[in-house]
Amino acid sequence: MRHLLFLVIVFCGYFGFSQKGETSKKYVLDASQFYGSILLHNPDISHLITAHPGGIILGFNRKRFGHEDWEASLGYPDTGFSFVYQDMNNPTLGKNFGLYAHYNFYFLRRNLQFRIGQGVAYNTNPYDKAENFRNNAYGSHLLSSTMVMFNYHKENLLAGLGFKAGISLIHYSNANFKAPNTSTNTMALNFGLTYDLDGGETFEFQEPRPQEKIVEPIRYNFVLRGGVNESDVINSGQYGFWILSAYADKRLGNKSALQLGTDVFFSNFLKELIRFQSTSFPEMDVAPDTDFKRVGVFVGHELFINKMSVVAQLGYYVYYPFDFEGQVYNRVGLKRYFGDKLFGAVTLKSHGAKAEAVEFGIGIRL
Repeated sequence: MRHLLFLVIVFCGYFGFSQKGETSKKYVLDASQFYGSILLHNPDISHLITAHPGGIILGFNRKRFGHEDWEASLGYPDTGFSFVYQDMNNPTLGKNFGLYAHYNFYFLRRNLQFRIGQGVAYNTNPYDKAENFRNNAYGSHLLSSTMVMFNYHKENLLAGLGFKAGISLIHYSNANFKAPNTSTNTMALNFGLTYDLDGGETFEFQEPRPQEKIVEPIRYNFVLRGGVNESDVINSGQYGFWILSAYADKRLGNKSALQLGTDVFFSNFLKELIRFQSTSFPEMDVAPDTDFKRVGVFVGHELFINKMSVVAQLGYYVYYPFDFEGQVYNRVGLKRYFGDKLFGAVTLKSHGAKAEAVEFGIGIRL
């Protein structure tokens, strides 16, 4: 898991925000306090919702002024990092410390800020069958975490100081890396201050430069994904998995592309789950020699942001010998291109809101 933490931070931090040839650099700090409630998204965590969690959100933001074409096309967003400290105010759940890479997007004449961040969090008191068996939300110290904020946002009101206020949503899950993994979602109100490190100095936004529309033929992609996960049966063991993906994509312009393809899943944790159900629950009528492999077809969309892209896919298993969480699956995540053909990807595969695995992939686009 230490290697997972390192890879995620490097992937999001370096690959997401390194640019070339930029001149105007402006940095803004922000600090917000939040107080809210854990949402009851699953009745299995009802015993854990006993108090209102609270904490702080710290942000380091790099302002963008259009020196790269992608900046103007997306409304001059900020890039940066966030740190979140959250006290769940429940000794069973403990405390969470999270580090995120984020984007800030602006609307309504830059008065409304939308922040979305992805990162990793450390939980101080995960599940332990002897010491903390009631914590069925977090099965490991390290968690994947997503943060979303909607804020009324005003900078440089007085000597570089500004303020922000709004709502936040913070999600914690280990994506079934280790059971249990019921996860939590915190909805909170937040209020805080911003500080311009340049003391309120202003920079002009660059006018968007004319861009030649990207026109490409259908391209073909091949991806190898892998990782480690566990079924919902606690202590059933963590197993590696492999996924072979092949799909075609068609660019719709400079920002997006549509995808159509297939996945072949080799999920070894299903071998153990099949064995467990066939021997322990004969009423489920699971044969011990049931095939653990699955084959799916999917449609998808890719949003390009410079050398990064955001991927969303919706799939259906056409070969599905063992019933696990239903035949519809979805995948969301990030890709980073290395040149015109090679790319790396970090994606989350789920069945609805039920995560199955975090996938690390490498692929080629021909």
